[in-house]
Amino acid sequence: MDLQLNGKRVLVTGASQGIGYACALAFAQEGATPIMAARDPAKLELAAAAIAAATGITPVCIPADLGEDGAAQRLADAAGEVDILVNNAGAIPGGSLDKVDDARWRAAWELKLYGYINLVRACLPAMQARRSGVIANIIGMAGAEPRNEYVAGSTANAALMAFTKAVGGASPRDNVRVFGVNPSQTRTQRIVSVSKDLAATRLGDSDRWEELTKGLPFGRLMEPEEVASMVVFCCSPRAAYLSGSVIDLDGGQANATPG
Repeated sequence: MDLQLNGKRVLVTGASQGIGYACALAFAQEGATPIMAARDPAKLELAAAAIAAATGITPVCIPADLGEDGAAQRLADAAGEVDILVNNAGAIPGGSLDKVDDARWRAAWELKLYGYINLVRACLPAMQARRSGVIANIIGMAGAEPRNEYVAGSTANAALMAFTKAVGGASPRDNVRVFGVNPSQTRTQRIVSVSKDLAATRLGDSDRWEELTKGLPFGRLMEPEEVASMVVFCCSPRAAYLSGSVIDLDGGQANATPG
């Protein structure tokens, strides 16, 4: 299926690894040019080189820490005109209310919650002016299924879900689409690290971490490429009526029957 993305310019944040890298690669495989943003310049260059080698498309690299004041506007200015924005950067610490202090909470929200909001604020007007553009917010299932042991992330994700629906409900009047995707547990460096720590505590051996995934849908973690495939399709003209929605990509876990 031709997704009609050839030649499109796609800004992807958190693009040096995990879901962000998988998205940048998947867009390049469709002939689009990824504009990759991440905090670590060296990792960013390595990721871009891997995509160029695999696809023949040379990504643009822009080092950026979206948790810094004014970083979103600087990134938008450096990226120039983009057809698609994929908000993905962010890492919010786990922990209950008594475990996440105010400084950590606010720093995490500056990167993910306000990072998303500020980058949409920076990129949306140009899309509205030319009456063309798509914004994808990669959020997370904790917003739909809040957990006390991830209270800072659950609350931020719930806010981003509301933000996405509100902005995406109004954007079609300017022929712009805004939607969100809520991935459940995905095989990223962060999730594997957390799972190893949990396995060390529960099973006495961090190398047994994959045993903890057997109760997940399909008996495994989701792969970053599976998230990327959903995002890329939904950003394409093949999904031209999608806006103001947040897709739960959890393998049916939220609706599973205990047993």
